[in-house]
Amino acid sequence: MRTIRPLPVILGCLLAGLFVLAASAAPAAAPVEGIDYVVIADGQPYAPLAGKVEVVEVFGYWCPHCAQFQPELKAWARTLPADVRFTYVPAVFTAGDNFARAYFAAEHFGVLARTHDAMYQAIHADGLLPMNPSVSELAAYYGERGIDPARASAYMQGPEVEAKLEHARQFALRSGVEGTPTLIIDGRYRITAATHEDGLRIARQLIDQRRAARRAPTQP
Repeated sequence: MRTIRPLPVILGCLLAGLFVLAASAAPAAAPVEGIDYVVIADGQPYAPLAGKVEVVEVFGYWCPHCAQFQPELKAWARTLPADVRFTYVPAVFTAGDNFARAYFAAEHFGVLARTHDAMYQAIHADGLLPMNPSVSELAAYYGERGIDPARASAYMQGPEVEAKLEHARQFALRSGVEGTPTLIIDGRYRITAATHEDGLRIARQLIDQRRAARRAPTQP
């Protein structure tokens, strides 16, 4: 038997539905400086590229929050326009951060696309790597993934990586990074949102602002 609902209940349901639709259709509030993001004084991109807006995630493989964030971040990054470049930058808070060395080695040997997510899995889920691994342990891990361990070890301890570590460290210091994960837009804005979801929303809004500014005609 069909249930007959009283008219006030039906009207209430309709109004509630309209309220939800209106709320979902309303534009997201503009990000607020000092709450949603910080303007970086004299900020510079990590790796400037003409015509591209840079989006950086400062991360640590040892960071459980970065591991949790990675699937959502990766999916979001795929939606970015062609004139936006997404870049991972390992956090270098200590001189001997071997995970940062490992990141640069994977990048150098062209295997980052298949090792970046796997590294989080190896540390936080599978227990294949300790939280503070040695270079030899990381070289052995990469050896199981097709990189010669001796070459990986030599590169991780070589001058090229030392220079990259210092560049990443200076970028984080200049940008005021205090923890991970941290999103930085075009070297100018550091996201300070309370949640990952809000962080991605605010990042996209600031990206759109930067893209619009780049397209705007130069005043004579």
